Amino acid sequence: MIKKRKLLLINPLSTKRDGLIRDQSSIYPPLALGIVAALTPDHWDVELLDENFERFTYREADLVGITALTSQVTRAYEVASVYREKGIPIVMGGIHVSVMPEEAEQYADAIVIGEAESIWTVVIEDFEKDQLKKRYNGQSMPLVESPQPRTDLYHSGYAFGSVQTTRGCPMSCDFCSVHTFNGKKYRFRPVKDVVDEFEKIPQQNVYIVDDNLIGYSKKSAERVVEICKEIIRRGIKKDWLCAASMNVAEHDEALQAMAEAGCKMIFLGIESELIEQLELTNKRMNVKIGTDHFDEVYQKIHAHGIAVLGAFIFGLDTDTPETMANRTQYMINADIDAMQASILTPLPGTPLFNRMKAEGRLVHNHFPEDWSRYDFVEVVFQPTGMSPQALTAEIKKNWALLYDDKNLKRKFMNALKKSRNAEAALWSYNSNVHYYNLVFEGERDHKVIKDHIF
Repeated sequence: MIKKRKLLLINPLSTKRDGLIRDQSSIYPPLALGIVAALTPDHWDVELLDENFERFTYREADLVGITALTSQVTRAYEVASVYREKGIPIVMGGIHVSVMPEEAEQYADAIVIGEAESIWTVVIEDFEKDQLKKRYNGQSMPLVESPQPRTDLYHSGYAFGSVQTTRGCPMSCDFCSVHTFNGKKYRFRPVKDVVDEFEKIPQQNVYIVDDNLIGYSKKSAERVVEICKEIIRRGIKKDWLCAASMNVAEHDEALQAMAEAGCKMIFLGIESELIEQLELTNKRMNVKIGTDHFDEVYQKIHAHGIAVLGAFIFGLDTDTPETMANRTQYMINADIDAMQASILTPLPGTPLFNRMKAEGRLVHNHFPEDWSRYDFVEVVFQPTGMSPQALTAEIKKNWALLYDDKNLKRKFMNALKKSRNAEAALWSYNSNVHYYNLVFEGERDHKVIKDHIF
């Protein structure tokens, strides 16, 4: 009997801090590694080492695959060095590797640029022939035959399962790299494939990881309705959240279908309540909707019994202590149920990064060590009107007010009143608790609750 070869896949976790990348009750499994595992031929044994739950310790493998976000990549390089010293080949991929290939090639035997579906079997074949190349370029393929991820390899401790229904985005927001990595066109997975995978997820709670589930066309909205109706037809009883653009409020049929299919909360990338800041960040859909109409969007979502998770950025180039204080008051007073507050972070692959690098404004630029700082809770650039230290102090002051106990409880009561859905209100409250614990790294003992609020 021929012994199977061993592929070890590693999901690294930054050792620097928790930040917005770790919270075991709200994070979701490493979907990319699940897909890579599914693409690997059956004559390989595949193991997934997930540092969200266990710190890396050396284990034998014939080939090691690592993927990482920017904030994780310093740790990824550190783990990779252990295997390279032992002569075990390392393949690295993911969004950071794809936009910083020359850097990544210094730490891996081979890198994969772009999506894995079109190229991973070639990587395996080359390895088996002892002809591993230094660089592989994956193509953006139609998602008609995209495999279901190997969910059996995921750690059982994840509270959320995950599924992806589309890739790509036609928008080019200044701070976002999705259009760089996944392309500027929406690519749809077949509805049956999506619902088949959704149905098999073992968790009760699911995060639909699309950057924008609703899309920007009538066809996209109709597809959401089709997915939801199929979930309902099969009698699948799961609770889920998704991200959507502000135009979701224009699609009553889709919102109603989403609610009936188990949607409890929608993530909206609001970013700022100031139209001039939205224009500067190229947040075109929000500009089109108009800040004067944002309240109507929240109300429309609430009318369908769904909670609103609003994401905002602090430290935008025209921010001052006054604008950030006003943003905090807007978040507190608006009908937003859960509040995500992050610091403007110039990630490689974004127009923002390219511009700040050209202007010499990256204050933490000792790479790759400093990549671990790019986690959305640290100022890594020189602001336009104050020092990084002053901006940090202003942001922390505002965040302490945002996530004050009284505010979180008031937000819960308002969500319950507006959505008339206790489950949605609980989702929003627990999300606020998670965001507090992430940005303040557990300085105060906020507790997630399951059945009650006080």
